[in-house]
Amino acid sequence: MCASKVAGLLFWAVALLFIATQQSRAGSADPILIGQTMPYSGPASSYGTIGRVEAAYFDMINAEGGVNGRKVKLLSLDDGYSPPKAFELTRKLVEQDKVLLIFGTFGTPTNAVIKKYLNSKHVPHLFATGGAVQWNDPQHFPWTFGWQPNYKTEMAIYAAYLLKQKPQARIGILYQNDDVGRDNLQGLKDALGERAVDLILKEVSYESTDSSVESQVISIKEAGADVFFNAAAGKFAAQAIRKAADLNWTPLQFLNNYSSSVATVLKPAGLAQSKGIISSQFQKDPTDPRWKDDAGYRDWVGFMDRYYPAGDKRDIFNVYGYLSAMTLVEVLKRCGDDLSRENIRRQAESLREVALPLLLQGISLNTSSAQHVPIHQLNMMRFSGETWELFGETLE
Repeated sequence: MCASKVAGLLFWAVALLFIATQQSRAGSADPILIGQTMPYSGPASSYGTIGRVEAAYFDMINAEGGVNGRKVKLLSLDDGYSPPKAFELTRKLVEQDKVLLIFGTFGTPTNAVIKKYLNSKHVPHLFATGGAVQWNDPQHFPWTFGWQPNYKTEMAIYAAYLLKQKPQARIGILYQNDDVGRDNLQGLKDALGERAVDLILKEVSYESTDSSVESQVISIKEAGADVFFNAAAGKFAAQAIRKAADLNWTPLQFLNNYSSSVATVLKPAGLAQSKGIISSQFQKDPTDPRWKDDAGYRDWVGFMDRYYPAGDKRDIFNVYGYLSAMTLVEVLKRCGDDLSRENIRRQAESLREVALPLLLQGISLNTSSAQHVPIHQLNMMRFSGETWELFGETLE
């Protein structure tokens, strides 16, 4: 064969190889499509900022080149905190939009209704927003993962503190009449053990569709409680704090960390009225001046300024969404070029001592095939009237 023919064949071989390579790269450059539902409207709309800050984080990741060369595309739909709507929209995301996974859907009732469906379809149900115990049941729901410490753990920490500081407490608890509230109530009873019958004077629930919880707070005060477990969410927690102050009732008050936002709960309730409330946290609170020179905090402020300027820097849920999105990106990076659903689940089960910049010192992400919640630790904190102040040791 003459040299010119050999050269021609070589040219076409190289050209075909180049085309194939480009096609392969084009295929790998398809976006990683993920879905979620969020309460952008309805009674839990203050938590919608979590979805917005997560979308902003993925925008930043994409601007920096994406994950392993691929962009991340988040389809975030408004479920209005309605379980039927959350189920309908999740089915649409999986069956019509063909998302690879569901990430960070907000709320216990909304995640509870999609959990069985997603597991039956073998769709990763990653890092549900909320601390329900049911997110950590890999034996029955191997595709479902929580993210934050569960509510029973939180209540156990408060109860241990209470039994030491005020062993003859007269307790009243306000909780939401759903799985979130029942987890909190049962967690408190379990932690108090046989003393629960004697110490808990009043258990009062409310519906997420109620307009106010003022009557419930009055009934707890009138029962003679001197300890108030405020396990209400969002605006209802703020109403309860404000009503207690209006009644000149000053119990030792515990507030669940999902309602610890200075911007959306304590400020509407009244900062002065919130002074002395005890809660717990696993993240760095953006209102705490101790973090002003912290590198992770400064990076977060820069991110907020550039990618989510409308977001409130006093709202800890803008830290929460930032960290949960960072966790998902860590899992996707570990998947490399194998973005099969099975590999995503495998990598989500393989987090070991992963430190994130806005988690409190000593707290890291750890999962396994038997442990589907990455964060298991909390620090207690007390509100000073201006900011949360940490005290004590990290507890697990």
